[in-house]
Formats: sequence, structure tokens, C-alpha cells
Amino acid sequence: MKIHCSALSEAESCTRMTLDTAPDWPASLQLIGSKGLGGAERWFQRYCDALADRGAPAAIGIRAGSGLDKARGEGLGRRLPCYRLPFRTVWDPVSGHAIRRLIKQTQPEILQTYMGRATRLTRLPKRPGQARPVHLTRLGGYYELSPYRHADAWIGNTRQLCDWMLQQGLPAEHVYQIYNFVDPPLLKPETEIAQLRLELGLQPDEQVLLCAGRFVSFKGHRYLLEALARLPLELGGRRWRLLMLGDGPLRSALQQQAEALGIAPRILWLGWRPEPSPYLQLSDLIVFPSLEIETLGNVILEAWAWRRPLVTTAFRGAREIARHGEDAICVPCEDAAALAAGIQQLLQDPALARALVERGSQRVEQSFSPEIIMDQYQALYRQLAPG
Repeated sequence: MKIHCSALSEAESCTRMTLDTAPDWPASLQLIGSKGLGGAERWFQRYCDALADRGAPAAIGIRAGSGLDKARGEGLGRRLPCYRLPFRTVWDPVSGHAIRRLIKQTQPEILQTYMGRATRLTRLPKRPGQARPVHLTRLGGYYELSPYRHADAWIGNTRQLCDWMLQQGLPAEHVYQIYNFVDPPLLKPETEIAQLRLELGLQPDEQVLLCAGRFVSFKGHRYLLEALARLPLELGGRRWRLLMLGDGPLRSALQQQAEALGIAPRILWLGWRPEPSPYLQLSDLIVFPSLEIETLGNVILEAWAWRRPLVTTAFRGAREIARHGEDAICVPCEDAAALAAGIQQLLQDPALARALVERGSQRVEQSFSPEIIMDQYQALYRQLAPG
């Protein structure tokens, strides 16, 4: 096993995994307690599917009746043993008991939790000599750390997030940085995509913009709507439409804003789709307008994987992984005029769009493929596993 450190500050560093791994995986139990569906839940399912692809001995625990539970009922991600747990509140003793019982039943070596609820409810004995799994928790955002501090080790999906965890007092020798990966695209037949365009009411010559994400304030959707209101009806000789892929508490307010701006007829509100691939395939441009608080932004990786030109705001995660003018157009956060200019530039400059797409595709292969990232997780599991 080889590891090396990447300096995140003058005083401390977290551990970053390299690719020198053995062929087997320690057994793991993956727990998530969220109710809805969003980027974190999509990553959870993607990661668990990747464990199944590699033949890793693993099981998952999800909230009964949750969005993930319903998606599994529709056929999504049914390849690992799944246990339905209450996860009713963050201090629910019934759920805590159910987790302990599931651990005893599955006997994992690694227990990986996601987000605050599952992590807070997972309490393992600390008595010396008592056999138990290693509690590894993964953070995908700048959360309040009190629900996470009792874990044995922590994963951050960006270097900046790991740096922040160290500044909050987590021990550097137990903080690990591993990026997310994105799956290679599975293309649908063009006849299916044409049928989807027809069902959505899209004209054959219309350019399709796509924005994916929960309708919450830090995703920056209101600035995107303001930007679209600045655009002419046609760009590069073609009319444009926007697909809004997602849902959330701000949906009604955003729809009212679109009406007030006079762009409502240009927008299709598609809700949350467990499988967004067909919409990525039919799109001409991906727009990601998040604010500074956004940590990584899986949409950036998906745009690159699907070979779609990308306009993104320069939030902290984008500044870490994207390169303006090389693999994306990066504009300031909360700047509707700059966002509009970026969209207009790419829709009117096909040569630039193709160049960004080529470099973005290379970035995925070099740094964000399932093979690279899962090798790093495997190395970490083997390092942490008891014995």
C-alpha cells in the first residue's frame, strides 16, 4: 500500500490515495438516511453501482419510503443487498437500534455513512479490544461538523473541503481526499432521442440548454433566469429552449420569476428524473449557475463525460477542477450579465464549443473516471480495514 500527502496548508495535509492496490475489497455497509433525491443521493447510487461492478462485498441501508427507496422500486440500482431503515429523526433511538442490528447482521469491516442523519445515528463502541467496523464518513459539503466528529475517518470530495475540515480541528492523518467520478455515457439510439424531443415539444432546429440541480438558493437558478431574459430569441440563427431538470422548495418562486421575466414559454420544468442521461444526450449546452458555497458540482463532470459544452459559475469547486477557456466557460457567481454572455459566446462559436468538449472529455479520462476513483476507494478501504 502506498499513500502520499498533498499539502493543503502550511501546517497540515490530508491523505490522498494512490493506485497501488490489492485485488480484493474489505466488506462494507453503506448508509444514507436522506428523504429526497438530489446530487448526494445520485452519487450514493452511482458509487454503490460501482462497488457492484467490481464485485465488492457490500450492502446498503436507506431510509424506508425515501426517494432512493422509490427509485429502487422502479428498477434503479438494485444490484446490492438493500435494507430499509426508519431514519425518522437525527436522534431516533429506534433507528439507532436498527443500525446496530444491521451491523451485527452484515458484519462489515468498513461502515461508510453519508450526510448528517445516517452519520449522527451511527454510534459504534469505543471500548478497547471490542471488534467493530471502521466508521468512515463522506462529506460532500461544508456542513456543521458536530454530527461527524465521532467517526474514525473522513472523506472530502475536494481539496478545499479537506483543508476546511483540518481547519475545523479534524486530525489530518484521518482526513482523506477523493474526488467524485462520473460514469461513461450510455448513448440511446437517435430514434429514441428524436422521440423524446417530440414528447417534450422541442422543434428539430431548437438549441437545447440544460440545467440540472435541486431548486435551492445556492444553486443560483434565479441568476440563470435573469441571464436568459437578456438573451435574444435566436442565437447562431437558432431559437433556444431551457430544460430545468430538478425540483425543490423554490420551484414555485422560480416559475413565477420566469413568468415575470417573460421567458416562461422558453422553459420546460421536468422535475426530478432518476435517469437524466437522455436529457444530457439531447442537450446542446450545459449551464451550471451555482453560488460560492457549492462544493464540487457533479454536473461539471457529467457535461465533460457527455461531451457537452459547459458554462459554469466560478464557485469554489469549479475553481478547483475547471479551467476557463480550456474545458469550460467560467463566469463570476451571482452575475446574470456574465452568465448570459457566456451562454451567448458558446452558442455562437461552435469551434470554441468543440475545443472545450475535447479537453473536458480528456479531463474525465485522466482524473475522474470510475477506474481511477474506485481504485482510490479500494486503497483506502484496505488501509483502514481492521487487521
